[in-house]
Amino acid sequence: MKFLELYLFSKLRLSVQILVVSITIISCSNDNRNIEKLNDPELFHKTMQNLTDVIVYDIFSPPVASRIYVYPSIAAYETISFLNPQSYKSLSGQINGLEKISYPTDKNINLNLAALYAFNQVGEKFIFSKERMKFLNEDFQKKINNLKISYKTIKASKKFGNYVANHILNWAKKDNYNITRTYPKYSIKGADHYWKPTPPDYMDGIEPHWGKIRTMVLDSANMFPSKPPLKFDLTKGSPFQLQLQQVFEIGENLTDEQLNKASFWDCNPYVTHHKGHAMIATKKITPGGHWIGITAIASRMNKSDFSETVNAYANVSIALFDSFIACWDDKWKTLVVRPETLINKYYDDKWVPVLQTPPFPEYSSGHSVISRAAAVTLTDLYGENFSFVDTTELKYGLPKRKYKSFIHAAEEAAISRLYGGIHYIMSIEEGVIQGGKVGSHIVQKIQTKLN
Repeated sequence: MKFLELYLFSKLRLSVQILVVSITIISCSNDNRNIEKLNDPELFHKTMQNLTDVIVYDIFSPPVASRIYVYPSIAAYETISFLNPQSYKSLSGQINGLEKISYPTDKNINLNLAALYAFNQVGEKFIFSKERMKFLNEDFQKKINNLKISYKTIKASKKFGNYVANHILNWAKKDNYNITRTYPKYSIKGADHYWKPTPPDYMDGIEPHWGKIRTMVLDSANMFPSKPPLKFDLTKGSPFQLQLQQVFEIGENLTDEQLNKASFWDCNPYVTHHKGHAMIATKKITPGGHWIGITAIASRMNKSDFSETVNAYANVSIALFDSFIACWDDKWKTLVVRPETLINKYYDDKWVPVLQTPPFPEYSSGHSVISRAAAVTLTDLYGENFSFVDTTELKYGLPKRKYKSFIHAAEEAAISRLYGGIHYIMSIEEGVIQGGKVGSHIVQKIQTKLN
């Protein structure tokens, strides 16, 4: 019996040794053969889409979502900037407070793979649904394992990716976000000209202190302030009253095309539908998420490689982040009342805008600001006459739309807010101007791709 046990143990040990040697041989032999698969930009597109899906699931507000996009994108960009210093320039020294990251020395590191790990590591820290993100990261790891890249490459790349992620996370902690979580909510003011919560849910104002968040490229939140809004005056024929009346009348006589534009650019992350005592909520991407989607479309059309794709996302996410800060700073300083509030009080108490009014002040239009800033950035990357079909909203039940350029898309996004019944024309026009200034400043101030 003892002899049999010894024999079986010896056979088992030999099998384990053979298995270990086999795994080692397979891992090492596949390194050079499959490493090129890590150059596929679809790996990064998929990773970005995973983050968008979690942002939608967690229902982050538009300004907060812009923060969730920007830090992982910068982490990925800073990682790939080491690929070729003659082609890509680090953002350290170009954006506020970011210090240089130490050069990677381990020859086993694949910087594309490290960028993916850095992106995921940072993104995971900013969302609520940790289990959902964990599942997506595990799925990502399976895909990497299926590429049969060597264990040494995976281990070294993950280690460097985590190092970059920690560097970016430590920098992010100093952007005043956590401090603003402790500030008081907006206290509703009684006079007619002040913003007030709107139907159907009368939600508290979102992010009244977002103007205090540290910017990336702008000197401050009020570097490019909007001009003062029209003086509040409901006297018939006054400039303000005429703009209020315009919102009311357009809302009553919308064409099918105007309705399509309003719906396509709604991008309200949380719309509620009430029927009796029942309430159903619809989740959608934020306006920033829509422009991240357009970035993906442009990158694929341009056949951008992995590094160019990361570069595009980083530049657009910076433009979105800073433009939200500039816009929100104006919103909570001017506190302009929404059209719906005045129309219900003075014109028609049953009037409902086509789009659900979002819970923050009116002036200026966030869509107008951030869309223009993103469009200016994308134009700088891909050119002025870059026509494309926008399929971003297909997964949310809306058809595709075609645009002659990024500016064309941004113009439609801006005017859609008038058709939606949630903005005065002054807010749209001034938002476009402000967004153009922010976007132009960013493309002039920072330099990423050198050739």
